[in-house]
Amino acid sequence: MMLAASDIHVSYGKIAAVKGVSIEIGHGEIVALIGPNGAGKSTLLKAIAGLLPVGRGKIVFDGDDITGRAAAEVMRQGLALVLEGRSTLKHMTVRENLVLGAYARNDHRAIAGDLEQMLARFPALRDRLKQRAGTLSGGEQQMLVIARALMSRPRLLMLDEPSLGLAPLVTARIFELVQALKTLDKVTVLLVEQNANQALQLADRAYVLENGVVALEGQELARDPRVQEAYLGV
Repeated sequence: MMLAASDIHVSYGKIAAVKGVSIEIGHGEIVALIGPNGAGKSTLLKAIAGLLPVGRGKIVFDGDDITGRAAAEVMRQGLALVLEGRSTLKHMTVRENLVLGAYARNDHRAIAGDLEQMLARFPALRDRLKQRAGTLSGGEQQMLVIARALMSRPRLLMLDEPSLGLAPLVTARIFELVQALKTLDKVTVLLVEQNANQALQLADRAYVLENGVVALEGQELARDPRVQEAYLGV
C-alpha cells in the first residue's frame, strides 16, 4: 500500500473540516477524490502533505508513519502536492521554478536530465525558460507547477483541482499527462478534481467526500445513480 490515511480529523479552529476520513491508495494507482466545494478534499490533501496539523488519525506513506511530520520532510520521502490555484513563484523564471522543485536533491547530473525531460514533456515551457512565471497563461502555469513537482521525483503525486479554470483543450492535455504518469513513469496519483466525469473515467478507484466524511467509495462510481445525479448530470 502506497498510502493509508486512517480516521483523519482536521479542524480550522473549532470548525471540523475533515471528520474521520479513511482512504487507501495502492502502488501505481490513480485514485480520484470528488465532492462538492467545502467537502474537505483540499484540506485532506494538505494534511497528508504536512501543511495542516492532523487532530486525530494516522497517515502511513509506503510503510512509514508520517503523521505530524513537516511538509519538507514529507516531500523528501517522495510525496508531492500541487496546490489549487497554480502556485508558481511568479517573479521567478520558468527555469528557476523548475530547478526549485529539485531543491532537496543533490544529484546535479540527474537534475539536469530531469529538467530536459520536463521540457520535452511540456514543450510550451522550453521557449519560456527565461520568462517570469507570472506572465505565462493559465494552462502554461499549471503545466509548470506539475513539472516543478515532478522535479522532486515523487512516488506519490497529489493534484488539487488541476483543471480548474482551464480551457477544454488544456484540460484534456492535463488528463493525458496524469495517465502518462501512471503508465510511463509508474507514479501513483491522488487526484482531487471538479470535473467528476473525467476524473472517474481516468481513475482506478474513487472516493466521494461530503461534509468532511467519505460518503461513497469504489471502482464503478460513475455507474452509481447517486453519483450520476449529484456530479455527472445524468
